[in-house]
Amino acid sequence: MKLIIINGPNLNLLGTREPDTYGDKSFEDYFSKLQFQFRDAELSHFQSNIEGELIDEIQKADKEFDGIILNAAAYTHTSIGIGDAIKAISTPVVEVHISNTFSREKFRHKSFISPQAKGVIIGFGLQSYDLAIASFIKK
Repeated sequence: MKLIIINGPNLNLLGTREPDTYGDKSFEDYFSKLQFQFRDAELSHFQSNIEGELIDEIQKADKEFDGIILNAAAYTHTSIGIGDAIKAISTPVVEVHISNTFSREKFRHKSFISPQAKGVIIGFGLQSYDLAIASFIKK
């Protein structure tokens, strides 16, 4: 099983940005834990603060990976382009959010990704990534 985690804007600041909301662990540290925990899966990750780079990575991941775990962060609520990119590929996508977006500002309640996603995991902190990976692994 070959999976890629694609993270959007400001997720490079995990561990220092709003630790009450996002925790105090960097994504790189957490990714090492995921690689150890899911040794039977080949995990990759990509992060960008730039919408077009995220779209390019989604398109590139199509057919190269068995699944995409996408936390588009703020672009979830604004990017028709990212939603269209997911709609255009055949590789399944699980949308992930660290915080419960429905308990936050109203503009965060709308997702342009959810209608195209295989599933959505929201609000379990970094463990949301574990759950998304597990959704792809068939046992």
